[in-house]
Amino acid sequence: MASSPPYPPHPGAAPGSTLRHPHWWQRPAVRYGAVVTLLALSGLVILALVREQTGTQGFLVGLGLAVLPVPLLLAAFRWLGRVEPGPWRNLLFAFAWGACAAALIAIVANSFATRWIATTTADPAGADTLGATVIAPVVEETAKAAAVLLLFLFRRRDFGGILDGVVAAGFTATGFAFTENVLYLGNAFGTDQLTGGSGVASVTAATFFVRIVMSPFAHPLFTVLTGIGFGAAALSADRQRVRRVLFPLAGLLLAMGMHALWNGSATLGQFGFIAVYGAFMVPTFGLLTWLVVWTRQRELRTVRTELPAYAVAGWLRPAEPFALGSMRARRLARKFARKHGGRPAARAVAQYEAYATSLAFLRHRGHAGKAGADFVTRERELLLELWHRRAAARPALEHAARLTAPPVPYGAGWAYGPVPAAWAAPGQAPGQAPGQPPYPAYGENPYRR
Repeated sequence: MASSPPYPPHPGAAPGSTLRHPHWWQRPAVRYGAVVTLLALSGLVILALVREQTGTQGFLVGLGLAVLPVPLLLAAFRWLGRVEPGPWRNLLFAFAWGACAAALIAIVANSFATRWIATTTADPAGADTLGATVIAPVVEETAKAAAVLLLFLFRRRDFGGILDGVVAAGFTATGFAFTENVLYLGNAFGTDQLTGGSGVASVTAATFFVRIVMSPFAHPLFTVLTGIGFGAAALSADRQRVRRVLFPLAGLLLAMGMHALWNGSATLGQFGFIAVYGAFMVPTFGLLTWLVVWTRQRELRTVRTELPAYAVAGWLRPAEPFALGSMRARRLARKFARKHGGRPAARAVAQYEAYATSLAFLRHRGHAGKAGADFVTRERELLLELWHRRAAARPALEHAARLTAPPVPYGAGWAYGPVPAAWAAPGQAPGQAPGQPPYPAYGENPYRR
């Protein structure tokens, strides 16, 4: 078996020097503990507030009804991110932030602002309208955007494009909508208990129809606009600082505007609500759905376009780029690995697919002149991750390629362009692997402009 070459020294360390240990507050365990503690405390506070407003029975009814659309929404956003799936811990953080921290911020800030306006203007009805159409969109979208911002800043390697922003925003907004629906449905049930309403004509049934049946995608739709802004910023080069700031702000403003329009439709009567729903919400939902599905297909094309060069260099088998660029082939590969090697093999194949996709996107950013200074180091890390999992992944992907992919040309005159000379080991032609894999040499990023 090929042995791995020694790892290079830390890029920031001088010869003979020692690396400084991070301060205690910079350690991952401390950060994780702080985040978990913050979200847990927010969850306990929001649980107490919602239960106080709805009562125990109303809380249980609202909880049972509000949870119904959650699995479908999460599955849909997870499906969108299957090309380059992010870690589950990021998605769980996004959902928990939306359900706990963002919901708590919204309840406290909205209530305070509405009461202050009502006291100042002596117009409670006008304060409620202003709170719903102006205050709530600004507060709620900003609170939800904070989760996307944190992932963008501290999980940068997992945040590489528009779909990453869409998935993060979708999970955050789904968590927020879940908590909000518990509150609304619980209050509606409490109203029915007082008025004796029941059946289809009850307030609970009407609230369920509007929030769960007609518009379960409302909050995700608003926040996805913010996610697209952060995704566009992630695609920008590091030197394009203005774009990296303006794109998220533009997405956030669009989210606030769409949210304000939706909330304001409730003040226009039944026909105003239907008009906004039919003329704005549904078309916007359809347009964004088309955009994210098109982006997903574009990412698969990027995988099929960028990875063949690594096949020429000997890192991948010739048929792998086509198998990795097909979601059906990926699924067949994982199924084949599970059948013949069990769950560990299937997990290795799934990780292989994710690392290969990240490698393709990294090379694509390099071609566009948007790769960072750590391009070479990151490329090597991804190649090593692939190499360590090749025993389980290669047979599975070749099996999937035989079932799904057309024959792959290989050899001289490769249609995707020459292989960078830095990829071949000294005295070794691209594609050869005599004693160890053809590790790329360290040096300048060949794509930097």
